[in-house]
Amino acid sequence: MKAAILNANNGRFDIEQVTIDTPKGHEVLVDVKAAGLCHSDLHLAEANYGTPLPAVLGHELAGIVKALGPDVTEFAVGDHVVGSLVQFCGHCFPCLDGRTYQCDHPEETMRPVEDGQRLTRDADGKPVYTGWGTAAFAEMALVHQNQLVKVPKEVPFPQASLLGCSVITGAGAAINTAHVRPGDSVVVIGAGGVGLNAIAGAKLAGAAHIIAIDAQPQKEALARKFGATDFVNARDTDPLEAVRALFPAGVDHAFEIIGLVPTSEQAVAMVRKGGGAYLVGLHRPGVSMAVSGLDLIVRQVDLRGVYMGSSNIKHDIPMYADLYLQGRFNLDDLVSREVNIIEINEAYEDLKHGAVARTVITFF
Repeated sequence: MKAAILNANNGRFDIEQVTIDTPKGHEVLVDVKAAGLCHSDLHLAEANYGTPLPAVLGHELAGIVKALGPDVTEFAVGDHVVGSLVQFCGHCFPCLDGRTYQCDHPEETMRPVEDGQRLTRDADGKPVYTGWGTAAFAEMALVHQNQLVKVPKEVPFPQASLLGCSVITGAGAAINTAHVRPGDSVVVIGAGGVGLNAIAGAKLAGAAHIIAIDAQPQKEALARKFGATDFVNARDTDPLEAVRALFPAGVDHAFEIIGLVPTSEQAVAMVRKGGGAYLVGLHRPGVSMAVSGLDLIVRQVDLRGVYMGSSNIKHDIPMYADLYLQGRFNLDDLVSREVNIIEINEAYEDLKHGAVARTVITFF
């Protein structure tokens, strides 16, 4: 089958032929119908985060169940499913406490060495690592049942694929991590796919004021469509001054989606006394930021790192799918473009420029 393989951390994917094994244990074979191009995959392609190479990345996955391992209990052939990079064992203390995103043994979702490889390259027969446990940049994927969620067949595949990461990460940061309440004030720095969902989540939670900040002025219309009440063009205006002009004492919650030190520091500075700054964007390995401990203490700022929107995928993904079908959660406007897998490198170049919300591979 065709797959996009990362052979080096040079930001480029090579389209090659690979062989996928039959499902074993709790694995599910999924016919991939849509795979979203998330910025996290680009980060892993451009820098060494420790991912073994060669690898097939891709974690925003939607498709149809084609075959089941003998130990699978949740799914049937023909089910429509969404995959997520949240890997959890289901029996450790965080999992039993409902915090599956903090699982102590995520490695249990990967195939044991004695069971062989999920993917091998046709050209040389060498193993290919299944990135995130999903390896969605391919025609088919072998995924542990804990990383899959059944969704209604009425949800289109491109929209469904985004439920697995950008939706739960963005909306979850507002709803699960920050616990945004009706009347709260919110800043979202970065109005890409995850940022738009943070805006949508804040709106769903009842925030009265949602300020979107982005360096692309054309994002304003889209941000407002998802629920932003104000927009700051970071290219022409100092974001901190703009926020302080609207809220002199600071906002209740600030979400940094980009993964950069300057914008992370801005998020801390934007919140009021007792407010919360949430780092959602993935920072590069080895990067650190300066934080004044005294400032945090005096202003009583809650500074938190957010992983996958603190989401329990088995609960949250069906919830957002249901809200979408009710017309209460916008997924349609997240899909900016559908492409063939052979266009993956060009599509990621477009993503670097920040002009799109989400590009989705729907042709293989």
